[in-house]
Amino acid sequence: MRIPDLGLRARIALALALVCLLVIGALGAVLYVSSERLEESLIDTIVSDEMGHVVRRHQENPAFMPQPGASLRAYIVRSAEDESRLPEPLRRLGPGRHEVYGGKDEFHVLVRDERGVRFYVAYEIGLHEQRESEFQVLVLLSVIAGSLGSLGLGYLVSGLLVAEVSRLALKVSTLKPGQPREPLARPGQDTDVALLARAFDDYHARIESLIRREQEFTANASHELRTPLTAIRTSCELLLADHALSGKARARAEQIDAAAARMTEQIQALFLLARGQSLGETERVVLANCVGEAAEPYRAEIARKALAFEVAVAPDAVLDINYQALRFVLTNLIRNAVQYTDHGFIRIGYAPKRLTVADSGRGIKPENLPRVFERFFRDVTITGGLGLGLSIVKGICDRYGWKIKVESAPMKGSAFSITFP
Repeated sequence: MRIPDLGLRARIALALALVCLLVIGALGAVLYVSSERLEESLIDTIVSDEMGHVVRRHQENPAFMPQPGASLRAYIVRSAEDESRLPEPLRRLGPGRHEVYGGKDEFHVLVRDERGVRFYVAYEIGLHEQRESEFQVLVLLSVIAGSLGSLGLGYLVSGLLVAEVSRLALKVSTLKPGQPREPLARPGQDTDVALLARAFDDYHARIESLIRREQEFTANASHELRTPLTAIRTSCELLLADHALSGKARARAEQIDAAAARMTEQIQALFLLARGQSLGETERVVLANCVGEAAEPYRAEIARKALAFEVAVAPDAVLDINYQALRFVLTNLIRNAVQYTDHGFIRIGYAPKRLTVADSGRGIKPENLPRVFERFFRDVTITGGLGLGLSIVKGICDRYGWKIKVESAPMKGSAFSITFP
C-alpha cells in the first residue's frame, strides 16, 4: 500500500512529535530504571536493618523470639527443631541474599550465620511490586500524553513556520503570464522565503520573456505562411473567373482553392493551440456535415485504394461543441485511417455522445498503444509523418474535456473513439 505524501507542515509536526516522543520515552525509561533500582536499594536496606536488629536482640537475649509483621518476618534457627519449623522455601537457603516465591508472593530473603546460629529475614515485596506497576502505567500514560501534546504543539509551531511559504504558494498559484502583478519578494520576509520569492520573480520574468518571443515568432510565421496561401487562393479565384477554363481544369482549381483554405485554417488552429488559446466559440454542429467536410480531402485517395467509406451518423445528430476543433480532430483521424489502410473499410459511427473512427488497416502493436498520443512517437515499421498528428488531437480533446481512447491489434485495424461531455 502506498503511503500518501505529507505536506511540509505535517512533516515538521511529525518530526517535532518524534523528537519529543524520543525525549519523553528516554526520560521515562531513565525514571523507570532509576525507580526500580531505588526500590531494590530500599528493600535491601529494610532487610539489612531488620537483620541487624534481630541479631542484636538475640545477642542481648538468647531466648529472643522475633514477632512476625505484615510483610516482614524473621526466624532464628538454633537447632534442627527450629529448622523444621521454617517455611519450606527457606530451608534450602544458605547464607546470602535470595529471592524466593511462596505461593503468589515474592520474598527477598537475607540469611546470616552468627556464632553457630542462623538468622533469616524474609520481606514480602508485593506492595513494592504494586507501586512499580502503578509507576509503569504512569510512565506509559505520560509518554502517550506527551506524544499527543507534542504532536498538537508541533502542528501549531509548524503552522507558524510554513505560514509565509503557504502565502507565497498561494500568490504563485494566481500568477498568469501577461497580467500585471506585484513582486513576490517584499520587505520583512523571512530570509529563506525572500530567497524563494526572488527566485519565483526571476523565473516568472523569464517565462514572460519567452512567451513574448514565442508570440512574436508565431505572429511572424503565421504572416509568412498566410502570404503564399493567399496568393494561391487569389490565383485560384482568377482562374475560376475565366469562363474559358475547361471543366477539368476548373475542378482542379477548385480543389487547390479548397486545400489552400483548409491549410489556412489548420495553420491558424495550430498557432492558437501553441498559444493556449481557444479555436473558436461553441456552436450547434451537425455531425454528418462535419464528418463529410473532414473526409473531403481524402476521397480521391479512398477511391484509389478502393476502400469502403461508411458513415453511420444520423443526419439529425447534433452536438453543442467547437466546430473547428472537431473538424480538425476528425481530419487527422481520417487521414491516419486512410494512410494506414490498404484494403477493407473506413467506418465512422456515432452513438450518443460517442464518435468513432474505425478502419481495417495495419493496426497498432500492443506495446505501442500506451504511447500513440506522445509527441514525435511513430512505429518504426511505418514511414512518413512526424508523429505529431495524434499528439495534437489529444491536446485538443484535453482542452475541451473530450475523452479519446484507441483500441487496436496488429493487422486487425484500429478504432479511435471520442466521448463528449
